[in-house]
Amino acid sequence: MKSALQKTPIPANQAFVVRYLKDPHFDPNWHFHPEYQIFVVLRGTGTRFIGDQVKPFKEGDIVFTGPNLPHLWRSDHEYFEGKEELWTEGIVIYFQEDFLGKAFLQKEEMFKIKQLFLMARRGFEVTGSTALKVKKMMRELLNLEGFERVLLFLQILNVLANAQTFNIISSLGYTNTLREEDTERMNKVHAYVMRHFRDKISLEEVAMIANMAPTSFSRYFKVHANKTFSDFVTEIRIGYACKLLIENNVTISEACYESGFQTLSNFNRLFKAFTKKTPKAYKSEFSEAVFI
Repeated sequence: MKSALQKTPIPANQAFVVRYLKDPHFDPNWHFHPEYQIFVVLRGTGTRFIGDQVKPFKEGDIVFTGPNLPHLWRSDHEYFEGKEELWTEGIVIYFQEDFLGKAFLQKEEMFKIKQLFLMARRGFEVTGSTALKVKKMMRELLNLEGFERVLLFLQILNVLANAQTFNIISSLGYTNTLREEDTERMNKVHAYVMRHFRDKISLEEVAMIANMAPTSFSRYFKVHANKTFSDFVTEIRIGYACKLLIENNVTISEACYESGFQTLSNFNRLFKAFTKKTPKAYKSEFSEAVFI
């Protein structure tokens, strides 16, 4: 089975490609490609990196990304340990902007679809009832062939174009400055941080992995990630703490130290800075939502 979310050329005789994915873990490589991509997580958890955003992912998440927007769905570390009871599943659709022909996209009836494609260039996450509807439609898409498959795909795009509940992913000022040769270096950095974010990570040790001087790596990372390396690590730790508070129902103190923070005061301060809520409010809000 082909690994999830890797660059997949679309055959010249097909309008788009849809694939069902089942693997021990999602593709752990930071990459980008010229195709648009719609991806739904059917099974599995981890951390996603899209443009300059870092966020945990879970079952049911649907993300639409545009051409050459760097992305990575990295499964949680336990998915790499060979446990038989853990695996990932997803459905991914790849297509080119002109899959209906360049002239067709310029027609008046395609205005909303053009707006949808523009929004996808920053990436967006579908939420609420729209996400449930699109997930069901993408499952159905796997079982269709020929023109029926094309019709359902167009319906999916129409649902997305009229969605009322969604979250834009990359910041307005984000620009992909990566070259293909940069992805290997960034992959090494991502992999190292995901393995060691619970520990103290120094700029010097990560710069060594990237084969760069610390000051050069610091500038390099900020240019390509649109944030400092320190903020990047903090985002991953906060994301993991959110997951612990929601899924494992741990105490705030436990979430603090298990996600790599050294002091509770620093954890509380950074948690509020990144999520706009205190850990207590975040935990309480989720508990109330579940109760309701």
